[in-house]
Amino acid sequence: MASETAKIVLGVDPGLNTSGYGLLKVVANQLELIEAGVIRSKPKDSLEKRLQQIFEGVTDVIETFRPDVVAIEELYSHYERPTTAILMGHARGVLCLAVAQANVALHHYHATQIKSVMTGNGRAPKSQVQLAVMNQLGLNEVPDPPDVADALAIGICHFYLSRNQAINL
Repeated sequence: MASETAKIVLGVDPGLNTSGYGLLKVVANQLELIEAGVIRSKPKDSLEKRLQQIFEGVTDVIETFRPDVVAIEELYSHYERPTTAILMGHARGVLCLAVAQANVALHHYHATQIKSVMTGNGRAPKSQVQLAVMNQLGLNEVPDPPDVADALAIGICHFYLSRNQAINL
């Protein structure tokens, strides 16, 4: 029996101030946490400088860990806050650009889809998703900050959906 090659999934929770990321290794249909963290921009910097900081941060993560696939959360915002949606769109755009320039497959997931995969409820509170991430990865505590837990949930969601929907992992 041939040994199965490990695959690396990078989950990304986009944000202008803080983008969470989580790297998961998939071996023999099991998940293992490699690393998780945040990419921060400096709020006092200009928008273009902040976007550059996000771009460089995710590019560094991709170059260091060479993921096979990246999973990212779709843009979501309440209509009452269109400016927030636009700023988030900028951050998400540079994250997608970094992935495209690295020639890595990219998959997009809605927040309700991620929550549903993680908890069985597309409207689950953030705390429930965080506990599900902790349990799925066998961690001793909830990943902190919440952006990290969200990024790991996105990666876990991709893992499960790729198994069930013939998406390339």
